[in-house]
Amino acid sequence: MLDPSAGLPFPATVHPEARAARRITWDSREASPEVAFVALPGEKMHGNRFVQQALAAGAPFVLTDLDVPRAVRLPDAQAALFVWARHERARSPLVVGITGSAGKTTAKSYVAAALDALYMPVFNTMPAIACFLIESGGSDRPLVVEMGIDRIGEMQELMALVQPDIGVVTSIGPAHLEGLGSVERIALEKGGILAAPRGGFVSRQAAAYYPATRYPNVQVYGFQEGAGLQLSAEGAAFRYPSAHGDLPVFLPLASRVQAEASLLALKIAEWFGLPLTEAAERLSGVTVPGGRYRVLPGRFTVIDDAYNASPIAVKVALDALHALPGRRVSVLGRMLELGPTERELHAEVGAYARVKADLTFGVGEFAPELGEHAYRTVPELVEALRGVVQDGDTVLVKGSRGISWTPEKRAAEGVGLDVVVKALLEQRDGEV
Repeated sequence: MLDPSAGLPFPATVHPEARAARRITWDSREASPEVAFVALPGEKMHGNRFVQQALAAGAPFVLTDLDVPRAVRLPDAQAALFVWARHERARSPLVVGITGSAGKTTAKSYVAAALDALYMPVFNTMPAIACFLIESGGSDRPLVVEMGIDRIGEMQELMALVQPDIGVVTSIGPAHLEGLGSVERIALEKGGILAAPRGGFVSRQAAAYYPATRYPNVQVYGFQEGAGLQLSAEGAAFRYPSAHGDLPVFLPLASRVQAEASLLALKIAEWFGLPLTEAAERLSGVTVPGGRYRVLPGRFTVIDDAYNASPIAVKVALDALHALPGRRVSVLGRMLELGPTERELHAEVGAYARVKADLTFGVGEFAPELGEHAYRTVPELVEALRGVVQDGDTVLVKGSRGISWTPEKRAAEGVGLDVVVKALLEQRDGEV
């Protein structure tokens, strides 16, 4: 429980009606009788505007500079939140931090399963991470934290907050170029996570950016081409070599990305002396969040990878699609935050799709670059797909979601491809 009356790691005036909470959030819509609210400054408005809303929802306390009921009052709520988070993180026995241009959420899910750890569900912003650390303080279970960045200097800030014992880089490629500038700068910034005191891991894809001469405490993980990994429509299988013999691992409906995340997870589990058989059993039961390469089998198979996209992530998804049987269909939307080279990067991805898929569709501003069948809006795309997709097909749907955009702009720009996934599933499952 988070009890403001039991002592805080920062000076504050605690209202006598403030109560203990189970969780804390920066989103007033999540406030409830068990969830406290912290009023943070935002790009457009301050969280103080939503304090009354949080109180009306029953928030046990609110972290704010306002003089209101149940307030934990202090001048700077954001600074206090981060102080509190660092204080609680210090009580955790092991923290694994994960970053990369693609594959962070997948790696987080599998590492957490292998370690039987607590982990952040979705968001990876500084306030979200701080709230997670506060809520997890005092647990004897490891913590796994996704540490995404989109600007120079952000990893340094995250390292000061999270203080991971182990750092992981899943991949390096063009993503968030508007804030980071170049792939080389992305590698340099993300590589800050490898300064974790107990060392780190980088994927084979990212290893070229982190030579052993500069990163001596870093291990490389991944499967060599053509060796050790079996992929099929049923899933991914491999044998993990351990001190007690090879351990068979099977991941239902998984691709190479999930298999490499599992390999990473087992390496970390073995490093800390955890029972590998139990870790492997937990790995086989991992389910990834919607929109992150979730395979949905049926009369035709839909691969829901519509949450986000970058060139490297799209190519990895297309590789996975290419390994599956039947007619392969790629449905690609715009990738965001790619800077002045975005047209060239979309064209590069589209050319790759034409090699890996039998039918290619694109939607939005760069639709012609992304697919042979190009559509301006999502509704037009959905109507076309209804007349093309047939039994036995595998359809990959991938694009940037554009969370902060209006529905109208999302449709016009070709983002929000979760709508396409929903339409395909309704078509497939609504017919006999």
